[in-house]
Amino acid sequence: MFNKKCRENIFGGNNLPQEDFNFDLIDYYFRNKDHADAFQVLNDRFINDIDFHEVFAYIDRTHSKIGQQYFFNKLLTIDKNTSFEKQETLIDIFLEKEAIKTKVQTLLAKFNKREAYYISNLFIDEYIAKPKWFWVVNILSVLGIVALGFVFVVNKVFILLLFLFVINVMIHLWNKRNIMVYMDSIPQLYLLCNTASKLLNLNIDNQYNNSVAHSIRSLNELKKKLFLFKFERKVTSDIEALVLSFWEIIKILFLIEPLVIFDVLKKLDKKRKDIQILFEYIGEFDSAISIARLRMEIPYCCKPTISDSGNVFEFTNIYHPLIPDCVANSLKLTNKSILLIGSNMSGKTTFIRTVGINLLLAQTINTCFAKDFRLSQTRLFSAIRISDDLLNDKSYYFEEVLTIKNMVDESHALFHNIFLLDEIFKGTNTIERIAAGKAVLSYLTKSTNNIVFVSTHDIELFDFLSEEYDLYHFTEIIKAEQIYFDYKIKQGNLSTKNAIRILEMNGYPKTVIGEARRISQILQNKHTKNGGF
Repeated sequence: MFNKKCRENIFGGNNLPQEDFNFDLIDYYFRNKDHADAFQVLNDRFINDIDFHEVFAYIDRTHSKIGQQYFFNKLLTIDKNTSFEKQETLIDIFLEKEAIKTKVQTLLAKFNKREAYYISNLFIDEYIAKPKWFWVVNILSVLGIVALGFVFVVNKVFILLLFLFVINVMIHLWNKRNIMVYMDSIPQLYLLCNTASKLLNLNIDNQYNNSVAHSIRSLNELKKKLFLFKFERKVTSDIEALVLSFWEIIKILFLIEPLVIFDVLKKLDKKRKDIQILFEYIGEFDSAISIARLRMEIPYCCKPTISDSGNVFEFTNIYHPLIPDCVANSLKLTNKSILLIGSNMSGKTTFIRTVGINLLLAQTINTCFAKDFRLSQTRLFSAIRISDDLLNDKSYYFEEVLTIKNMVDESHALFHNIFLLDEIFKGTNTIERIAAGKAVLSYLTKSTNNIVFVSTHDIELFDFLSEEYDLYHFTEIIKAEQIYFDYKIKQGNLSTKNAIRILEMNGYPKTVIGEARRISQILQNKHTKNGGF
């Protein structure tokens, strides 16, 4: 278990920039990366259900935009290999060697500008294609050189030079769009190579030294070709403005920019893997520092134990990272799934989200918000926050049906699966909700590979599922006309029912309270007599 320590002593204070999280840029690498070798890539349903963006904003302590993109992808991709040896080795180095850690953080901070987000575009996106008429550019460029060479010998050549210049201006301006598309990304290659080279010289991680060194040499071959991108910057003096104006005329006359940009793109297209290697190399360092810092700054956490055999799942003092002074809970499964009951606001849904968050982090960054956490490698599926899909004309119930149908289909896979459900089929009537819920929940537990966490207000479900599910509950306490929640999970059925009492405490008319109690008693008697619905 990791205990909280003073961040100033370990990581030099809370000096990370405070800013809004632009997830359209942060998740670009994740959305477009090839995840063919992953054990599971978490989908938008799970991301939304556990409030992942808010969780990420809390746990992200990266120093660079590269690291931020890499870390986002890391958190949502469960690898087939459950070993975190490389990550933990880096973390130990950063914790033990202050000087090394400081140098790495300084290097990473160079990528903290927005432009660094676009480096990943260079190995993900398709490049602009050279137009079929581009041969004209080559001819005009040669003519420009020839005309300039003869303009001082034959005066009439000046007219040809002027004519060429007008045509070239139009081509030059057309090509400006091509240049601007890459002005945020290509200039970063200088910094990428230099930073990777400096990190390599620190001899922190020798595992990928050869591949990283090769990629640096490969990209350094393009440095001279990238010179024109260096001139696209703000003018700071009159002399610089004059020099840049003269340089702009030269570029127009000889069509330097169109020739260079397409030559560079052709070469870069063959070096995508090299760019990706350096991107991920830097991202791995930043990710390790972020995880180390997270562990030191939170109340407590642990490295989980991931079992290779059986369907293991238990935890001690688990808590939700976004809730201040969160009440911790412990649980150990006994070859059964979990059915949770309790009133609204008692903690059921938060508990399910807490389980989901920690299951994810256990398998992606080897870190849990708990004192102990044991599990088997498992895939994660959820149906917690479902809403109407008005754009596609889907009702709440239909959206819920499709989500749970996906769980039914995935339950056959030869993997360990955990299904997290909140208020199953709450979009339909009581009788059919219980009937359909029972059928689905029984089906999901047919395989011993599957574990289900489901919350419900329908205690009648447990009457049908007692062989497959253990019953747990959350409850409120009414004391001195006040409602209190302890947010502690407890085994067994609710011993009290306070829904109508809460209505009374909030000033509902006595006639409403009386009628509610009368009908409640009738339904309770009917339930007792019939042994359920």
